[in-house]
Amino acid sequence: MAGGRRWIENWDPEDEDFWEREGKRVARRNLVLSVLCEHIGFSVWTLWSVLVLFMGPEYGLTPADKFLLTSLVTLVGAVVRVPYTFAVALLGGRNWTVLSAGLLLVPTVAAFVVMEPGTSFSTFLWVGLLAGIGGGNFASSMTNINAFFPLRKKGWALGLNAGGGNIGVPVIQLAALGVIGAGGGPRLLLGIYIPLIVVATVLAALFMDNIASVRNDTGAAKEAAKDAHTWIMSFLYIGTFGSFIGYSFAFGQVLTSQFGRTPLQAACLTFIGPLLGSLSRPVGGRLADRYGGARITLWNFVAMAAATALLVVAGRRDSLPLFVAVFVVLFTLSGLGNGSTYRMIPGIFQAQALARGLRGAQAAAHGRRLSGASMGLIGAVGTLGGVGINLAFRQSFLSHGSGTGAFVAFLAFYGVAVAVTWAVYLRRPAEGVPGRDMAHDVTHGVTLETSRRTKAVTHS
Repeated sequence: MAGGRRWIENWDPEDEDFWEREGKRVARRNLVLSVLCEHIGFSVWTLWSVLVLFMGPEYGLTPADKFLLTSLVTLVGAVVRVPYTFAVALLGGRNWTVLSAGLLLVPTVAAFVVMEPGTSFSTFLWVGLLAGIGGGNFASSMTNINAFFPLRKKGWALGLNAGGGNIGVPVIQLAALGVIGAGGGPRLLLGIYIPLIVVATVLAALFMDNIASVRNDTGAAKEAAKDAHTWIMSFLYIGTFGSFIGYSFAFGQVLTSQFGRTPLQAACLTFIGPLLGSLSRPVGGRLADRYGGARITLWNFVAMAAATALLVVAGRRDSLPLFVAVFVVLFTLSGLGNGSTYRMIPGIFQAQALARGLRGAQAAAHGRRLSGASMGLIGAVGTLGGVGINLAFRQSFLSHGSGTGAFVAFLAFYGVAVAVTWAVYLRRPAEGVPGRDMAHDVTHGVTLETSRRTKAVTHS
């Protein structure tokens, strides 16, 4: 099983003897390389959030143009997550990681070619769209890594995988800060990433593995798409990851457009929020492992709503210190919520398996199969929140000259997310009300409500 080129035919991480004997070592190796490739994918995806900081008046772009550019890049990242999820089943996790990592050269080299004053806005749009493929790496990476780890370890493992990938956002922003501070141009930044992509692709080819049981199971995605919980969790993920990626693209532009910061001043601040949001993601997964994903998600949305209300106050008072401090807190909360919502997914499908009468290895296999498939769909829909955030900022700046109107809309969304989380996954049915079934999550025994139709539950 040590050879990275081999297909693993027998994989049962729920078997503790197998896990301790060899499974843990293999899973960790694949996790490390998955994080590396996904990390660079996130950097390429959010490349234009920092390139627009280099684009001064000589480029002839308005703030609305830049928000439109980053919105479309985010949109492509959302759309490609669906086929990227299927690709793992069609080609194998290791094989697709190698191919998708190598594809990152296309948008990076293209941006290197066109990044200069005089290039038309339409050209920037088309090249920016190419960068969107970096957003797809997350979906395939999470689907792949989900199959390697046992249910009891998924919150932490998925949190590390996603958090390590998310850190690609602040890393490229820090790299941009260094380049701007040194007086370099955008092509220097792009030149740094081209060899890194090559190295990551080669390492994935040499040392990652495919799991045979995941291959050709495209029916799992169809089943997941028919499940109501896939779409409920997609809505919640709009509020967590949609916020993280949307704010990552928009933060620097808000600082330059609303508060008059220079590109260098903005770059000194923009990386802080995404960095803390990335680091907090595995913490959210770990807290969900211990206390229950629905509980952590609920209170996280409450805190996000409170932080957003403070951002409205900061915007109206034109208080940059308060605005930056609260925005950083909001980033951190989005990371926590990312971890807790993704930890909910395996528990939901594991509980469904139990409700159908499956036990032991059959229940675990059913949970891994459908949760892995649903993660790509949930990740794709959730990313659309980032598109909405950038479009909301664009409209807010066009209408009011600031982002305050957009924050009011975000506040309302978080309020709805609180209500949905409570109503679907935490509310106890009134005593004596018929037509309600109760189930228990196998991991922690937390009672969760389900409807008569679904019988299935949240995770804890």
